[in-house]
Amino acid sequence: MDVDLVVIGAGVVGLAVAQRMARGGRSVLVLEQESSFGQHCSSRNSEVIHAGIYYAPGSLKAQLCRQGRDLLYDWCRTHAVPHRALGKLLVAVTKDEIPALKQLQANAAANGVELHWQSAEDVAAREPQVRAVAGLFSPLTGIVDSHALMQSFEAALQSRGGELCCNTRVDALEAIPGGLRVTGTSAGESFAVSARQVVNAGGLFAQQLQKAVGAAAIPALSLCQGRYFNYSGRSPFSHLVYPMPEANAAGLGVHATLDLGGQLRFGPDVRYLDQLDYQVDDGLRDAFATAIRRYWPDCDAARLQPAYAGVRPKLSGPGEPPRDFVIQDQSVHGIDGLVSLFGIESPGLTASLALAEQVAARLDAV
Repeated sequence: MDVDLVVIGAGVVGLAVAQRMARGGRSVLVLEQESSFGQHCSSRNSEVIHAGIYYAPGSLKAQLCRQGRDLLYDWCRTHAVPHRALGKLLVAVTKDEIPALKQLQANAAANGVELHWQSAEDVAAREPQVRAVAGLFSPLTGIVDSHALMQSFEAALQSRGGELCCNTRVDALEAIPGGLRVTGTSAGESFAVSARQVVNAGGLFAQQLQKAVGAAAIPALSLCQGRYFNYSGRSPFSHLVYPMPEANAAGLGVHATLDLGGQLRFGPDVRYLDQLDYQVDDGLRDAFATAIRRYWPDCDAARLQPAYAGVRPKLSGPGEPPRDFVIQDQSVHGIDGLVSLFGIESPGLTASLALAEQVAARLDAV
């Protein structure tokens, strides 16, 4: 074998897996089709460290968000990754939203997540410009520099002899005695490498890769775009501010987030796609302003500027209930030595280190 492990995809989860296995003594090679790591989901999100409020109790999302949150805060402190536990305010704008707010509080409690009930007066004290009749405060929600986080994972990988190869597309996997042969093109040249095990962490492209290797039981992919707008000028908020989640469960509503430089941005919205699209239409400005004014009446539409868009690799289509993370091994897809991840949308960034532990357990069991 050329290496013990090939990881396909250098998003935050692929890199987390790679550095975890390298620290465990494996020789690891990461293959990424783009020119650098994290060009899709991992760099096109809200950069929020989620507490674990929304996910179904007992689900992988609930379990790994909670575990990953704690692992991520520890990692950021240990590896000097910029982050901040700002806290999040989740608000009910009208009285008819209070039952749903209480249901979220109960769901969070079932997940072991700390939340504090906020009266209208409490909300006004925390965020004077937010309009709400009640709220929940999450002290464990925070923000992280996702680029610096991925850099730290790559550095940890390299410190143990692992390697990241960009501009490298995998076209096929083939079973060979004792492992798998990985073939494709790298910087325009054909390549082949043999590995004892392979992890498919392809994100938006995981299903496409899985089809190319002839695997069974591939979950259907639904591309779901989320667009963001920056807000010029000084932010009026010191916490993240979230409205109630959307009824179709496809998103958490157009919320207010801050980056580590204090830049205020709003998003994401929800738009299902037939193909990848990262465009943000300035014509959405008024629709965003309308959504924001429900909880921040003073929002000035003229200060909203198109920022960026991300695309979620959802396993549920429009109007369907949310699906959990899917981690498949040979017992499901029929290919020895292959572990595949599907539907790693939010809270995938938060859960990245916990997902790495889950994958490591599957790899170590063989």
